[in-house]
Parts: sequence; structure tokens; C-alpha cells
Amino acid sequence: MSSRTEPAVSIVIPAFNASWCIRRAVDSVLAQTFTDFELIVVDDGSTDETAEILRSYGDALRVVSQPNGGMSCARNAGIRIARGRYIAFLDADDRWLPAKLERQVKLLDDRPALAFCAATATLEDPDGNILGAWGCSGSGTASVADVFAAHALIAGGASSVLARRDLVRTLGGFDETLFGAEDTDLWIRLAALGHFACIPEALVVVLKRPGSASRNRQRMRAGALAMTHKNRHLLPADKQGGYWRAVYAGTLCDYAKWAYRDGDRRMALADLARAFAHAPLRRGRLIAGIAKAVLTGAPL
Repeated sequence: MSSRTEPAVSIVIPAFNASWCIRRAVDSVLAQTFTDFELIVVDDGSTDETAEILRSYGDALRVVSQPNGGMSCARNAGIRIARGRYIAFLDADDRWLPAKLERQVKLLDDRPALAFCAATATLEDPDGNILGAWGCSGSGTASVADVFAAHALIAGGASSVLARRDLVRTLGGFDETLFGAEDTDLWIRLAALGHFACIPEALVVVLKRPGSASRNRQRMRAGALAMTHKNRHLLPADKQGGYWRAVYAGTLCDYAKWAYRDGDRRMALADLARAFAHAPLRRGRLIAGIAKAVLTGAPL
């Protein structure tokens, strides 16, 4: 780890009751082949042994302790004190492979026009079984419109991203009002300021486990729809009409399917009606297919 006043990279790990996983995440950072970094762990009001484990690392990391405020609040606390020219995020239950920072720092150093980058992630279950990969999309680049259209386009999510710190700060970091959509919101805003690239190499391991925050459907739906409204103005002018309505309708369709799978048929049909009102031509066939399944009880 760098002892310089201004390291190349600041790494922010938000941790809430993460005693079961935090050591693995921290160790994966300390095992990086690129060592010019500072590691900031934000203890977000943990009530387990997280703080004790973090103390065991001594000066290898900086700990910020605060009352529980949620993932975005914790990340923003780290962003505020970050000193590196780049900033990286790592969720406490994920981990990096050793070359992650080395590959990404070189990419951003070599390509000044890039605002941020990501890399392919391997998906694992709690038993260590590989579930698949979250890979780069298409050419490995993305525009604002691309991120709008595919919220999972940034491979690996936050644990995969390396961004220019000054841009992240200019944007105010993560929007703490958008539950479940705050990551995509920041990626859209970064894409509006510069270019994005993805490294087609597995450099991150993302844990997929039941009972995570992503299962809170109602809050995630509200956040996703608010985020889509909020950033409409960032799209090119020719995409702020029909294109945006099709994206908004597509998001409603996604949550209609989720509602149906959760047994909430009324909510599913209501969201399909809203989707049809926004984009009857561009999303009509999709909406009709989902509606048929909901009305007949077919699997989705």
C-alpha cells in the first residue's frame, strides 16, 4: 500500500455487519499487484465484530465509523476523504483478483478521455460455486443511451468500477435517495461526462446470495423509475422522446414480471398498463406477452 500523500487510487469499502466477509474483501485488496493505493473502509454502524476485525489491520487501512446510513451514504463518506486521482469501490461481500487495479489503472492512464471503466466479473454463490459471468457488453464501450437501455451493462457493478475521482466528486457521488438504482444513476452521469470501457477479463468476484437488498422490490422499483426520470435530460436530444419512453416502459415491464413472480398480479397488470401508455408501439409486443402470462398463470 502506498504511503504517498496522494496515492494513485482510493478504494472505498462500505461495511455493515460484515464480519463474515470483510477479511476476504480487504485481503483481496492488499494482494493487488498494483500497490499505489489507500484503502478506506466505512463501518456503517455495524453491531457485530466488523470494527474489531478492521482494527487488526492496523495502518494498512483507514476506518471511518458512522451511524448506519446505507450503502450510498457509506460510499459517499469514503469519497469525501479520498485522496487518489482514481477511486474504486468494493462491496464487503465481493473480492478482487490480484491484477484488477493494475489492468484498470493502466487503461485509464493510457486513455485520458475515459471517465470510468469496469471489468468482467465472476458470479459465485455463498458456497463458492461459480454461477456464471457478468461480462462486458458488445464492444466493451457504452454511451449514456446504452447505460439507460441496459441497467446491468456496467459489468460487475460497483465492485468492478474504477473512476476518475474528480468527476465522481463533481457529480456529488451516489444519490442517497435512489434505493437500488444509485449505481446505475452514477454510471449514467459519468457516461455523460466522458467515455466508458470494459476489460474483457475476469478481475472481480461478485457474490450472489438470497435475502440481499435487491429483493426489496417496491423500493427498487421506485428508485429505478425516479432515476430514469431524473436523468432523461442527459440523453441526446433525439432520444429524449420515443427512445426514453421505450426505456421507461421496459423498466415497468421488468418490475411487472418481478411482481408477478412474487404473486402480486394486480401490481403486475398495473405496471403493464403504464408501460403500454408510454410506448404502445415500441413495447406493445413485449407487454402483450407478459400480460398473457400474468392472466393465464403461465411461468415467466
